[in-house]
Amino acid sequence: MSSAPQLTDEASLEALIAESHVVPVLIFKHSTRCSISSMALNRMASSNPALQYHIVDVIANRPVSNKIAEVFSVHHESPQLLIIHKGECLYEASHLEIQPREIFQELQVLQS
Repeated sequence: MSSAPQLTDEASLEALIAESHVVPVLIFKHSTRCSISSMALNRMASSNPALQYHIVDVIANRPVSNKIAEVFSVHHESPQLLIIHKGECLYEASHLEIQPREIFQELQVLQS
């Protein structure tokens, strides 16, 4: 798996939400049993190094994955990438829609 930080519990999720009030944060929901998820994760890992994200293993950490869907009112997908800014999900992409270049552009808009 990627060297990105793992999001494994609700306390870490709450900390990320708090951090999102300072800078946008990315959450990547990954299934270790899905080849599309592995492909999307590899794409993220080899993308722009400035693109920082946190990974949720949706199989090993199902409660956190479910909490993300609940808190941000998004339908659970895997793979799925969310951009959280000021405590809200402002961008969501899943499966082959996860494109690092597009995500980086979205982040640049939010940070400007």
